[in-house]
Amino acid sequence: MKHYYAMIMAGGGGTRLWPMSRQDMPKQLLPLVEDHSMFKISVERLAPLFTPDRIYIVTGRKYVDIMRSHTPEIPAENFIVEPYGKDSGPAAALGLTVIHKRDPEATVAILTADHHIKHKDKFREALAAAYEVAQQGYIVTLGISPSYPATGFGYIRQGDSLCEANGFTTYVSRGFTEKPNAVTATAFLASGEYSWNSGMFIWTARQALDEFARQQPAMHASLMKLQPAVDTPDFEDKLEATWNEIAKISLDYAVMEGAEKMAVIPVDIGWNDVGSWASLYEVLKLDKFGNGFKGRQPERVSLDTHNTLVYSDKLTVTIGVNDIIVIETPDALLICHKDRAQDVKEVVNHLLTTKNYKYL
Repeated sequence: MKHYYAMIMAGGGGTRLWPMSRQDMPKQLLPLVEDHSMFKISVERLAPLFTPDRIYIVTGRKYVDIMRSHTPEIPAENFIVEPYGKDSGPAAALGLTVIHKRDPEATVAILTADHHIKHKDKFREALAAAYEVAQQGYIVTLGISPSYPATGFGYIRQGDSLCEANGFTTYVSRGFTEKPNAVTATAFLASGEYSWNSGMFIWTARQALDEFARQQPAMHASLMKLQPAVDTPDFEDKLEATWNEIAKISLDYAVMEGAEKMAVIPVDIGWNDVGSWASLYEVLKLDKFGNGFKGRQPERVSLDTHNTLVYSDKLTVTIGVNDIIVIETPDALLICHKDRAQDVKEVVNHLLTTKNYKYL
């Protein structure tokens, strides 16, 4: 496929995976599911659809060196470094600006660095299908077939069938709905018309920048002033000045919710966003009692323990507990009920409020 690029967004913080995920070592740099970092696995699963020179990384200054060490096969110039985080909208727009300057005919798949995808072959086949549809002038999103009425994800409504591509049925998108309440999510699931929003989008760079021009004209104007400096010695200085002008906004709010000619490909690829300890538990290999163990310590003692996650490098003993999460790091210990895993971000907020920065 000519002019096809992957752009991995890799600047997130992962506060709900504290105390392992920290400001200097966020979740995408951790070996949460497999033996390598989630970022490295995100790069590796793109082969052979994308060669290393067709893979771009958008990240922050504090992460770029370690990411380069994890993926030395990616050319150094393919790391696009934000001066500081401004959410996914400006990050995506910056990456698209650079890629479009280097290849005006580019089609770009915007992907994530911190999702678990079990069925990697099917994922690549879906990306190939999305490329075909994008050539017809559509912005394509991969919709995840919902397995339960989740309230933590956005949803995409499927309209009429559009076409078949690489064995996948593509539908016209009838719009996004942000995280619904439980009643609405249940209705969505029952209708069969909705997919979870995976945050993965495939579009031509030209069309993407046109959408930013239409919906975020100030951001687009700033980046178009920057674009001539791409691959020149002045780029970093001009980026720093330009970045100060740009508003902080997510990609969904910036352009996706109001985008024209959207299409959705519903897929079942074993996807999990690994956004909390409870969601990590869902993708780990469990013992016959439903317990999941991670860490360098091979010895575990679990007596009368069920449906529990233990992530520790020490010998950890659990007795008579169910549905518990235990996460141990050298300077912190988290113990919580699995149903309260989303509340871990409140711990991070508390540490910020009390200025306990050493734990962040």
